[in-house]
Amino acid sequence: MPILASLPGLNLFSSLPSNPPQNDATSPTPTPSPPIPIPKYPPPRIRNPPTDLPSSNPALSLPHRRSHYRKPVKKGVISSDGDRCVIIGENGVSYLLPGAPFEFQFSYSETPNAEPIAIREPAFLPFAPPTMPRPWTGKAPLKKSKKNIPLFDSFNPPPPDKKGVKYVEMPGPFPFGKYPKEGKTREEILGEPLKKWEIKMLVKPLLSDNRQINLGRDGLTHNMLELIHTHWKRRRVCKIKCKGVPTVDMDNVCRHIEEKTGGKIIHRVGGVVYLFRGRNYNYRTRPQHPVMLWKPAAPVYPKLIQEAPEGLTKAEADELRKKGKSLLPICKLAKNGVYTSLAKDVRDAFEGSPLVKIDCKGMHASDYKKIGAKLKVLVPCVLLSFDDEQILMWRGQDWKSIYGGAPSTLLPSKADISSSVNDSAESSDDCHTPDAKKVISSPKMMSLWKRAIESNKALLLDEIALGPDALLEKVEEFEGLSLATEHSHEAVVLSSEDGSGSSIAELEEGSFNEDFGGENDMYSNDDDDIINGEYDDVDLFEEVDSSIPLGSLPVDMIAERLRRESK
Repeated sequence: MPILASLPGLNLFSSLPSNPPQNDATSPTPTPSPPIPIPKYPPPRIRNPPTDLPSSNPALSLPHRRSHYRKPVKKGVISSDGDRCVIIGENGVSYLLPGAPFEFQFSYSETPNAEPIAIREPAFLPFAPPTMPRPWTGKAPLKKSKKNIPLFDSFNPPPPDKKGVKYVEMPGPFPFGKYPKEGKTREEILGEPLKKWEIKMLVKPLLSDNRQINLGRDGLTHNMLELIHTHWKRRRVCKIKCKGVPTVDMDNVCRHIEEKTGGKIIHRVGGVVYLFRGRNYNYRTRPQHPVMLWKPAAPVYPKLIQEAPEGLTKAEADELRKKGKSLLPICKLAKNGVYTSLAKDVRDAFEGSPLVKIDCKGMHASDYKKIGAKLKVLVPCVLLSFDDEQILMWRGQDWKSIYGGAPSTLLPSKADISSSVNDSAESSDDCHTPDAKKVISSPKMMSLWKRAIESNKALLLDEIALGPDALLEKVEEFEGLSLATEHSHEAVVLSSEDGSGSSIAELEEGSFNEDFGGENDMYSNDDDDIINGEYDDVDLFEEVDSSIPLGSLPVDMIAERLRRESK
């Protein structure tokens, strides 16, 4: 700093100039470039294009599954193209083609009984147009290949050394001396009924085989008909495994399978069905149906749940729904399960309560709604709600018990509906009251109970309201009496001195015939005869007179004879 200060003409504390110097325009001074270049973005995309522009393809404007298309329809033909038409009827939406044996549907077994009120898509036939020179695949035809690949049909097999050709099952089985016949009707194709050993021979190889047709929530669909004939080409019996909603009414599924395919169900276990094609079946002359190219949208049906169901007002229905929230479900349905006994379980549950609830958590909403619609017809019952993934049902005013003489606990009055629900639902509170509900058994069961009581095998309590200690004393007393009765037998006294075969024959013919009622009574077809013959051994357990002289038993006579012979 001292050195800088000693320099002449240098002022370290000089002020800045008042006016900055003017920039010379002639002197080129480049502008400094930014350190990071500014990116260039494309212009923003217009999300809402102008509506006046026409669409490129009119097919893109057609309604689809996500569009809110709803067109009310009435019973009759709603669309036609010459002889091909779409019909609305009792079976829902059906398609009529010229020369078809019946009206085609997407699902034959799972169509509701009610008529549809609207459709969700335009009425189009889901089949290929009849003017197509080739099967419709949705794509343009491929170019002809330069390679000549030989195609072998199963009925025209290649040479024996050629591999990769599947076996075709020939017609049969036939009894000895009979041959296949050309059949056109269902009875002619099926031929003579199969015998038991033939059914066992056909079904046994398929029990553990996984070559099968899976029938799901849609039931028997139209395309399954051709699939069943494809299985019949290789085997005489087609295995069909049913799961889900259709198993609620398996009789309906089996009836539609036999009607549409022409086969015969020869064996059925749970949800598995074995369908026989017939003795005179020929794959070449099978009925050929066109294949559906897409799944038609399901039409709109009337609502299952009504605010005021049959025989109830809105207030009464709301009261039943409120009571049903605290009701325990009788079972929980698994997804894709087999529900063959569900209708019977609901009928049995209605014997103890006017309300029944089924838990369907985890299932698809359409599945348990279809199950409720089936139970409404099969049980029958009145549907109240599907809230919380549960089916709530009421047995209705016209409900009748499966026991003919049982008292019917119907709705007593409209104003007293809550009390009737409480009295039937809370059956545990009524068990100790004298007005408990009596279960009337069948006459056969009553006769069995009567014979058991007379033979000291059962005990009839005079008092119902017994404490635990008093009931235990009754049980111990009856146990000792029943054991003594069980181990006591009547002694048979023979009149002859030597105890020869006449006495033994009399014992065999008389006592056994009296005790068991004879062989004819044992195997009689009448139920009363069976009961009377089967339980005639009650006399064996009566009290026996102990005043029998010593040495008069058959064993004593035989021992005395052996003692004499040994001497």
